[in-house]
Amino acid sequence: MTAPAPLRLLLIDDSEVVRMGLRALLTTAGGIEIVGDAATVAAGVAACERLRPDVVLLDIRLPDGNGVDACRRLLQIAPDTRVLILTSVLDDTIVDDAIRAGAHGYLLKEIDGRGLVNAIRDVAAGKSILDPAVTARVLSLVKSGHPARDVLAVLSPQERRVLALIAEGCTNKEVGLKLGLSEKTVKNYLSTVFEKLHVSRRSEAAVLYAQEHRR
Repeated sequence: MTAPAPLRLLLIDDSEVVRMGLRALLTTAGGIEIVGDAATVAAGVAACERLRPDVVLLDIRLPDGNGVDACRRLLQIAPDTRVLILTSVLDDTIVDDAIRAGAHGYLLKEIDGRGLVNAIRDVAAGKSILDPAVTARVLSLVKSGHPARDVLAVLSPQERRVLALIAEGCTNKEVGLKLGLSEKTVKNYLSTVFEKLHVSRRSEAAVLYAQEHRR
């Protein structure tokens, strides 16, 4: 049986020490190939366009711009690439901006090695990842002052089932298999869910769902 192709990862961080440390950690993880690294937004965007990685691990603070702007540019040139923010910055506005820019995950650098490896693999598989410390921030940004239970009451039973699986980290394809729906139908349900909840990202909707079920 042919082994699966390694996950192709691009590192963008202004610290050479951080990039070297990530290389040392991730190279030994197995199944991850670091195809390049960059220290600036410009170099990172150019590398992404040239290399077309599966995942970009991106810092927020860069010398010629910020990770939010970089995220937008990366997804414009490589829409199939997944972007995972890895930063020491925990700020309401930046978290909100990063998610709205299309980031598929937001992690703090305090995460341990195993957690980071798992997060990279999950993001590559189509899941959305939020650091636990970020979840409360996202929740406060998307609730718009309304209790989560009242917000989710607008969803139909099937929309709730779809959202529940998304909150578990399932991809659209996995949701479809579990509910007997086509992937296109799942996308249509999600579009309706986002509209009803006044959110734009699956991670935002998932946080709302998770908050209700912690009550």
